[in-house]
Amino acid sequence: MARTPAPGTRERILTTASRLFYEHGVRAVGMNQIITEAGTGKNLLYSHFPTKSDLVAAYLQRAQEFRIAGARRARESADGDARSQLIATVAEVAALVQHPRFRGCAFRNYLAEFPDETGSAETDTGDDAAPTPAGVARDFLAATREDLAAQVAALDVADPERLTEELWLIVDGLFLQAAYRRRLDGRIGADAAVDLARRLVDAAIGDR
Repeated sequence: MARTPAPGTRERILTTASRLFYEHGVRAVGMNQIITEAGTGKNLLYSHFPTKSDLVAAYLQRAQEFRIAGARRARESADGDARSQLIATVAEVAALVQHPRFRGCAFRNYLAEFPDETGSAETDTGDDAAPTPAGVARDFLAATREDLAAQVAALDVADPERLTEELWLIVDGLFLQAAYRRRLDGRIGADAAVDLARRLVDAAIGDR
């Protein structure tokens, strides 16, 4: 008789895999290491995640939930006007990248590891199609940029596309510079990024 999985087994596997993937990179972590550290059997792991790709996609979906929740809290904590919420969006990223355990953006890290892997909402079609890791990563980054564009649009500035691109470059820079800068330098860089975002937004509003 097959053994009934203990409650929380899937969550334990996913938590272990997420930590290992984020700390060491997806390519460097094998399924056997996850099995050992999660304290679960091989058959049990594969019953929840038939392939490594399924497990990586679930890891990125969990990271997506974390990022969405963080952005929402930042926006809710800001003043009600569109300008303050937009600055808060950038400031939330600046605070995130200064965390001692920050190892880069999970989505950008994955796409850097596997630059040739295809996958997006356009290719992961079908109601029963399992999302690919690249699809999850690309779709989330695209949705994040679209959300930024929507916030910029609420300001009714003269050139919203340019302001969106400038702010997106700041966000990209925050994630990328955190991978190599020392913590003190990173704090200075994060503060400068928020100040730059504020100046760009205020200048765009002033040019209306």
